[in-house]
Formats: sequence, C-alpha cells, structure tokens
Amino acid sequence: MKNFFLLLGMMSLMISCVSKKKFAEMQNQRDAAQQSIDKLKSELLECETKKNATLTQLTQRDGELNSERNRMKLLEEQITTLKNTNTSLLDRLSDLSVISKTGAESIKKSLESIDERNKYIKDLTSSVQRKDSLNLALVMSLKRSLSDVNDQDVQIEVKKGVVYISLSDKMLFKSGSSEILPRAEEVLGKIAKIINDHSELDILVEGHTDNVPISNSCVKDNWDLSVKRATSVVRLLQTKHDVAPERMTAGGRGEYVPKTSNATADGKSLNRRTEIVILPKLDQFFQLLEAGKN
Repeated sequence: MKNFFLLLGMMSLMISCVSKKKFAEMQNQRDAAQQSIDKLKSELLECETKKNATLTQLTQRDGELNSERNRMKLLEEQITTLKNTNTSLLDRLSDLSVISKTGAESIKKSLESIDERNKYIKDLTSSVQRKDSLNLALVMSLKRSLSDVNDQDVQIEVKKGVVYISLSDKMLFKSGSSEILPRAEEVLGKIAKIINDHSELDILVEGHTDNVPISNSCVKDNWDLSVKRATSVVRLLQTKHDVAPERMTAGGRGEYVPKTSNATADGKSLNRRTEIVILPKLDQFFQLLEAGKN
C-alpha cells in the first residue's frame, strides 16, 4: 500500500513537470508569434510610408511633366513666330535686292555718316565726362586748400560746366580800390598752386561791383573799377605765383551780373566780388565741335 501511494505521487509529479514544460513551450510560441506580428505591423507601416512618398513623388512628377508640356508648347509657338519673322525678312531682302546701285550707294553713305556721328557723340560724351571728373577734383582740391578761409569770403561751385571761385571784395580790396590787400595774397597763392597743377586749363578773372555809383580821381565808374580789380588779380597771379599770362583773361562786368538783389546791404556785399573761372582750353573745345560738323 505504501508503494502504491509512492508510485501515485511520482506520477503526479511527472504530470506536473510535463504540464509546466508544455506551458513554457506554448508561452515561447506565443511570444514568438507576437514578435512576428509586431514585425509585420512595422513592415506594413513602412510600406504605407513608402507608398505615400511614392504617391507624392508621382504627383510632383506629374506637375513637372505638365510644366514641361507647357514649356514645349511655348517653344513651339516661339519657333512658329521666328519662322514667320524669317519669312518676312526674306521677303524684305528680296525687295531690297532690286534697289538700284545709286540707292545702295546712298544707303552706304548714310550709314557711314551715322557711324561718324555716333563716334563724334561718343567722343563728345567722353570729353564731357572727363571734364566733369576734373571739375570735381578741382573743387575738392580747392576746398581742402582753402578750408581755413571764411566761407563768406571764398565760395567754390560748379556752374555751367565750369568751376567758379568767388572772392569777396572786403577780403581782396579796400572800398573803391583795386589794390590787393596783403591778407588776400595768401589765399590767391593757394589758388595759384592748384591752377599751376592743371596747365591744360585756362583762367578767366571777372570783376563785379554793386550798383552804387563811383567816381574819383583813380576810377571813373563801376565798369572801370571791376576791370582794374580783375587786372590786379591777374597781375599778381603772374608776377608772384608764376601763372602763365597766356592762360589768363581779365574782364570787368561792372554791376550788370549781380548774384542777388542790391536792395539790401547784404545783397550789395555779395555782389561786390571777383570771380576766378577755371575753363577748358577753348581752342581744343572748338576743334572738337568742328570735327563734328565735318
């Protein structure tokens, strides 16, 4: 009896072990199946992503294809237009082929004249541009050199394509006199240095007065005073600063070219001035103009 119970216990233990082993195997199979399912889900998701990307690319490619079709259509239209233009040109060339020899010579001369005129215009434009650049350089040099002089006594500007240096009479002369004051000689010396650096330019010195009449033992009227003052400036530039006399011209404008109204004392003061005008050599300028007429 004892042996019977022992055998029964052993059989129960064996059944229990077999059940646990079988359960573990089933558990492992289930886990493996779950991993396979998860992997398949991942692969399915990846396929969906690739499919969407492919659809997007196809849509983009379809748009590009439509764009290329439109471009090709436009090119075909341009080709048609060019063909029509070429046909028109050929027809016109056929018409031109019947021009007489005299007509052809006339056209040739006209074209040559146009070419010469274009060359003249280009030369003239180039000369003007060079002159403008030179004027700018002159203005900058003069302003640097005269930076310590009162702006009311010296004004520098470009008018009518040339450089004007306007000097007040109170700096240059005593009232009613044409004798240059010592303090003005330094200013004229600085101007002369820059003038001498540009020997290709001519100098015009103009005297100007206000409208107050003047008459004394030395000066007859404002005409006389304006001329004498211009001559004094030219003479000083020549004798003390070696400016070539053949480059200079002295002239008087009297009261007849005022800068402003003579109705006030300030206006009269502005009008009493001597202007140094820096000019291109007129003979070179006229030569250029004559070349354009031929």
